[in-house]
Amino acid sequence: MLKNVAVALLDGAHPFELGVLCEVFGLDRSAQGLPVYDFAVVSAEGSVLRTHAGFTISDLHGPERLEEADLICLPAGDAYIVREYPPELLDALRRAVDRGARVLSVCSGVFVLGAAGLLDGRRCATHWMHSASLAEAYPLADVQPDVLYVEDGPVVTSAGTAAGIDACLHVVRQEHGPEVANTIARRMVVPPHRDGGQAQFIERPLPTRCDTVGGVLAWMERHLDRELTVEQLAERARMSPRTFARRFQQETGTTPYRWLLRQRVLVAQELLEGTDETVDAIAGRSGFGNAAGLRHHFLRTLGTTPNVYRRTFRGPTRIA
Repeated sequence: MLKNVAVALLDGAHPFELGVLCEVFGLDRSAQGLPVYDFAVVSAEGSVLRTHAGFTISDLHGPERLEEADLICLPAGDAYIVREYPPELLDALRRAVDRGARVLSVCSGVFVLGAAGLLDGRRCATHWMHSASLAEAYPLADVQPDVLYVEDGPVVTSAGTAAGIDACLHVVRQEHGPEVANTIARRMVVPPHRDGGQAQFIERPLPTRCDTVGGVLAWMERHLDRELTVEQLAERARMSPRTFARRFQQETGTTPYRWLLRQRVLVAQELLEGTDETVDAIAGRSGFGNAAGLRHHFLRTLGTTPNVYRRTFRGPTRIA
């Protein structure tokens, strides 16, 4: 049973992610019948640390406190992707896993686990902006770019900011059951579990600069509601279908079908966020034909349904 939790801090730690860990594991909720953890915030380098927001934190526990923790948490931090880490911290993380403890990272905190060798051969997650850097830095890690969090053995890793809440509640749910996790979630005014993954949060990419198919791309964006074939597109580009498909792949990194599908999903996302149109109408405008087609591709691409996406991302109701 989880009883002892420590958060390991380095210079440049992000206050929000630290706050998430303190909120879930560091508050005394015994009056509500909830578990209370022996909780400590540990400095892994020096007696006073400066946060990413500019203020300092002191009165921290020393690194020896990590040796008794059942769970060691690593919040995100400034420049964690490229910095060096104290060997003593990396050794403590490895010892913790060897003795059966768990480790949990939020966002770029996963790079500390990578430096400790704890991601090798394991599935892991980080903020979608850092996924490529994580895969490049630790090629033996199995980076999952589209998930909010992932657990692989004793290692729990999560994506950016709020996904740390999801990962922490996941650990609580495993240790104490769904009722305890749901009660904590209600106290925090957050959902106890979120469907879908990071693909919902990735910003629409900027238009790709293409030498030979750029004009066709622009035309495709204006006619997403039409049935489009490679033959039609190749004719517009004045190429053979085979040459067009090859050039398209070279210049965009994907096939015409996949590019078209992604653009249609992006248009559907924008319409779900910014209009009151029905799902059927949005399916027609975005080129999916009907609600069933939109729902199928939305679920495959984003891991959620159009209705759930709209409830999640819709702003406050506008007053007429």
